Amino acid sequence: MKSIFHFIKKEEVLVNTLLINIAKRLITTGSILSVILLSGCASYPLLSDMDVPVSNDYLIGPGDNVDIIVWRNPEISMSVPVRPDGKITTPLVEDLPASGKTSTQLARDIEETLSKYVQQPVVTVVVTEFVGPFSEQIRVIGEAAQPQALAYRENMTLMDVLIAVGGITDFAAGNRARIIRTIDGEQQQFSVRLNDLIRDGDISANVPMIQGDVLVIPESFF
Repeated sequence: MKSIFHFIKKEEVLVNTLLINIAKRLITTGSILSVILLSGCASYPLLSDMDVPVSNDYLIGPGDNVDIIVWRNPEISMSVPVRPDGKITTPLVEDLPASGKTSTQLARDIEETLSKYVQQPVVTVVVTEFVGPFSEQIRVIGEAAQPQALAYRENMTLMDVLIAVGGITDFAAGNRARIIRTIDGEQQQFSVRLNDLIRDGDISANVPMIQGDVLVIPESFF
């Protein structure tokens, strides 16, 4: 009888220990889930279509293609790609930084370099393929159908971005999406209403985009 009693007590201790461990795991999991939910439900000011951005001049970036035309010097005029390191090479001009410059700025830099070989060169730069530097691209991450980086175009809106990435997935929390935008050198976050725009056709939810915007589309937990 004593052996049976001890066996039962031992089983009770094991069961209690197991229940305590399960409780601890549930508490830990609940805490983590709470943190995730709280972070996902953080409140940001709503971005409206009244926040009209100021467009900047287009900046050349890696992957762009530029036509370099030197007046009265066709032998040194040519079309060249901007390398991944942001530089270009043309006849008489080697490893000239191009990324982050406007076409006019690049033309003046080429003129300065060519002036060592050509008398009073006149250069025109025409960008023919557009990618732009990463800092100027619009990036879409999260629950987009095709998350990607997009070259910015003048008067680009949130609707244009959503069309380019194929919309949002069935698991997206569209009305909890946000735009991360750099204003005066400081990153700020704004809420946008993707569900209202896509599913309800609420055009007031279509807001302007600017260079460097990051659209974050979170996943819905429910």
